[in-house]
Parts: sequence; structure tokens; C-alpha cells
Amino acid sequence: MLGSYFSQKGRHIMHTGKIKKLVRDRGFGFISDTDGREIFFHQSSLVGVAFDALTGTEDVEFEVEQSPKGPRAVNVSLVSA
Repeated sequence: MLGSYFSQKGRHIMHTGKIKKLVRDRGFGFISDTDGREIFFHQSSLVGVAFDALTGTEDVEFEVEQSPKGPRAVNVSLVSA
């Protein structure tokens, strides 16, 4: 259920997942969360890493917000090893 993605009463819920697919020429990709759902992200949502530096296998953490086209990941950052 997508409702569990979103923050409630101003609280931000951080999620974890793995970069699953990159569409380099368009500047976006998809993250597979820990439940196997795919979440869209745009390169402008990355924090601390350049889109061109991604290989497509990184572990990430992110927040989810509702957009006109559905859920999207924001504040996407790499998980430190």
C-alpha cells in the first residue's frame, strides 16, 4: 500500500532500497525498495552524489513524496558502507 510511504503530521519517513535502473539520457531512474516496489527518482533529487557517478547498483536511502504522476523518491543519498 503506497500510503505507508508518506510522512504523517510533518514527520519524514526514510526508506532504503537499491538503484535498479538508470535512464541516463533522460536524467532519471528507479529505486527498488526493500518491499520490491519501484519508485521513480529524478537526478535533481540526489544529495551528495552526481547522477553520472551512479552505476545502477548502489544502496540508497530516500523519502517519498506524491507527485502528479505518482510517488517519487526525493532526498536520495547513498548508504554508507
